[in-house]
Amino acid sequence: MNRTVLSVALLAAFTAAACSPKTADAEAGAAPMPVAEASDPAPAEATTPAVEQKDVVDTAIASPDHTTLVSAVQAAGLVDTLKGAGPFTVFAPVNAAFDALPAGTVDTLLKPESKADLTAVLTYHVVPGNVDAATLTQQIQASGGTATLKTVQGGELKAQVTDGGVTLTDANGNVAKVTTADLKASNGVIHVVDKVLMP
Repeated sequence: MNRTVLSVALLAAFTAAACSPKTADAEAGAAPMPVAEASDPAPAEATTPAVEQKDVVDTAIASPDHTTLVSAVQAAGLVDTLKGAGPFTVFAPVNAAFDALPAGTVDTLLKPESKADLTAVLTYHVVPGNVDAATLTQQIQASGGTATLKTVQGGELKAQVTDGGVTLTDANGNVAKVTTADLKASNGVIHVVDKVLMP
């Protein structure tokens, strides 16, 4: 009788094992691969990496409208400075703004012997801090309609709201319009202007 009970128990065990679902891994003795639940987070390797923001120099380099400005920054030796921590607010003249200067002005400024003058012109377009359009507009309103911006060069620019846009007036009375505002960079902000400002 013991044999009969043992035979029935073995038969039941084999039957149960044969009827249960198996995987090839389980049959081979390997641990089954876990199945991710719908609520499981995606593996770290599958996430999209954040795009690194460019600094003010690399942002200008990427713009086809600022090749003259980039050449001038390189000639003045200001690349490393403007790649620094900042923050910087740059009023960046487009190529057409440089083209509008009197004949020979850009060529003269780009000569090695004119490096000090070129540096003065370029740093006159840079204001310390991160002055975005909203901040600049608030400064203009708080100052009764004209905000005075102290530049890295040491001179001043006068900012106003004119015809719904921001204008900058340099020490010589030249007026530049901000045509594109708030180009964000990792170390500041760029505002595109349509004229070269002169200290």
